Amino acid sequence: MTAALTADRAFGRGGLRVARLSFGAAAIGNLYAEVDDAEATDAVRAALDAGISYFDTAPHYGLGLSERRLGAALDEHASVVISTKVGRVLRPASGPAAPDSQGFAVAADVERVWDFSRDGVFRSIEDSLMRLGRDRIDVVYVHDPDEHFVEAMNGAFPALDELRSQGVISSYGAGMNQSEMLTRFVRETDMDTVLIAGRYTVLDRGAAQDLLPACVQRDVSVAVGGVFNSGISASADPQPGATYDYAPATLSALDRARRLAAVCRDHGTTLPHAAVHFPLRHPAVRTVLLGMRSEEEVRTDLDLLWTPPPEALWSDLDAAL
Repeated sequence: MTAALTADRAFGRGGLRVARLSFGAAAIGNLYAEVDDAEATDAVRAALDAGISYFDTAPHYGLGLSERRLGAALDEHASVVISTKVGRVLRPASGPAAPDSQGFAVAADVERVWDFSRDGVFRSIEDSLMRLGRDRIDVVYVHDPDEHFVEAMNGAFPALDELRSQGVISSYGAGMNQSEMLTRFVRETDMDTVLIAGRYTVLDRGAAQDLLPACVQRDVSVAVGGVFNSGISASADPQPGATYDYAPATLSALDRARRLAAVCRDHGTTLPHAAVHFPLRHPAVRTVLLGMRSEEEVRTDLDLLWTPPPEALWSDLDAAL
């Protein structure tokens, strides 16, 4: 596979650049199903060969497995952008290892402990550097601080600001599945990147009302994840039983997805195709993160990216919501 993407989009204020499509590494942490080491390595290297330059991971993903696999697969590739997250510190499990209870097909020989303190941030980053086999991390997100606003504001963000000012990291921000608190962080801290999952999609435009205007105003770069809303928009013909936001889709959500899928068919395209391209139309959005667990999935995701949908599609989708 020859290089096909260009890292031509500024990401944050620290000189980083990314391509339109980026690699979400939760899947190679055995999200929902096991992936073997070779398959994970092949996925990362196929992405590199295609020109994908930004890889997002977290200690939460597979209890460190995603970081370890990503670090091993990237090896000497020093020119990529890597982001990881803080907020969950991994500590030895207090009892016998059991299957992980948070969606990853791994044995829980360590446990996640919420920690948004300065010391917790420093420890988490040090542990991530070891797992990744690197001497620096480009971007660090405060991960899912939904119930920890005060701790994040008083501990995590000042710590990350300190690390950025020292040149230890290039950029920092927060990664969440909601836009309201992210918008507060954008307005009340000096973060320069944001990862929003599931709230700026072809089905859910919520972040367009608060987060994205704030990011434009404050010069904050946005990465969008969860563009398929956990599965419902990954099919050209959504069916009963599809998942929406990690739960069975309601009849209302399924009806909305099927209306949009029909509009896509009328324009000679598909709902997954529209789902990938929709966020990239906003000026604040720099890249879309797609989960990739195999070389085949990398190829499938790239096929969705190459040709944009017809321009007339977008107004018709708006009318169908």
